[in-house]
Amino acid sequence: QVQLVESGGGLVQAGGSLRLSCAASGSIFSISAMGWYRQAPGKQREVVAAFISGGSTNYADSVKGRFTISRDNAKNTMFLQMNSLKPEDTAVYYCNAVVVTTTGGKLGIYWGQGTQVTVSS
Repeated sequence: QVQLVESGGGLVQAGGSLRLSCAASGSIFSISAMGWYRQAPGKQREVVAAFISGGSTNYADSVKGRFTISRDNAKNTMFLQMNSLKPEDTAVYYCNAVVVTTTGGKLGIYWGQGTQVTVSS
């Protein structure tokens, strides 16, 4: 099995910063894609930032220039640096990974439990 554990959420004032972390562990052979999603109350889950094939990154238009995704491949850890936060960034943030497991080379999609980010105005 594969586990994703997020940390770093919290309450911050508008204009402030937070850094989220996602640590992947378990039966990991390789991680082919990894990203951050968020879900605000009453809204659908949406992609915030992600590493896609070839190692390139993709950002939602609403966070471009404010958020930066990064990863430490050696530690199977991903980060999301969030600057200039706005009240509309308030949501539960989820880590997602597409993993090739050591169990027969199976491909699976995994989610973390989520971390709450609240931005006050």
